[in-house]
Amino acid sequence: MVPLLLTPGRSVSKGYPCSPPRSHKMSSHNRISEFDCKLFFQLFYQKKIIKSVDKLLAYGIMGCMNGSLTIKQAVSKVGSLSNPSKMPCHGYSIPAENCGIGSKLRKVKNSICSICYALKGRYIFQNVQDAMKKRLASLTDLLWIDYMVFMIGKREKSGFFRWHDSGDIQGVWHLEKIAEIARRLPTIQFWLPTREYAMVGEWLATSKKPDNLKIRLSAYMIDGEPPSKIASKLGVLTSGVSKEGFTCPASEQGNACLDCRACWDSSIPNINYKKH
Repeated sequence: MVPLLLTPGRSVSKGYPCSPPRSHKMSSHNRISEFDCKLFFQLFYQKKIIKSVDKLLAYGIMGCMNGSLTIKQAVSKVGSLSNPSKMPCHGYSIPAENCGIGSKLRKVKNSICSICYALKGRYIFQNVQDAMKKRLASLTDLLWIDYMVFMIGKREKSGFFRWHDSGDIQGVWHLEKIAEIARRLPTIQFWLPTREYAMVGEWLATSKKPDNLKIRLSAYMIDGEPPSKIASKLGVLTSGVSKEGFTCPASEQGNACLDCRACWDSSIPNINYKKH
């Protein structure tokens, strides 16, 4: 039996794997809320009644934004997109204090994380901290992917997006969510820098990276070798930081990317940033 069509703001009916025929009239009392949608997600997916997210999507249970969702509503759920001054696009930052590998490296002399830019300057303003904490708390929302797809799709007009100008992936589950967003937004190029090599390896062991998601494994140490061997094995890219010999042009052009998109370019295996 096909389950109920559970899409907020739309009719509930039996027997239809997608929207009912236009001729099918339903009364207003059959319209459901996003809260109901989440409850049914838990029932049908987490309880294994429906075992695949793809089937959930086909049945319409997760279609919680068809025509009724607004940017304001999405922001209230997952926080706003960040707007790094250097970048030609939006980003999504979370607190640097919650980096896994990074929090350990901060205590290591001459590590890149020991001079983390996201622990100083405007990043320590209370309003910025509050925004990053809200984004972090939202990551486990059942509909985080849907909200982010909606918001990035509506807001990002450059064709590019950067993950984590502050912070890092929180687990394999988080990386899969980021990848799913890329799959659903194939016209946008996503750049994800990370020091969580093991998480990336674990995820790639069972998942296929979408072509529009550029993962760069970031080096640990200033003037240290980028993790090229690991990256080559995993089929991803790298980046590092040095006092000289850098390849990122931002420091020579007002600390801005301008027309450079090297970080999103898979033909450039390593990007070297200037120490700052």
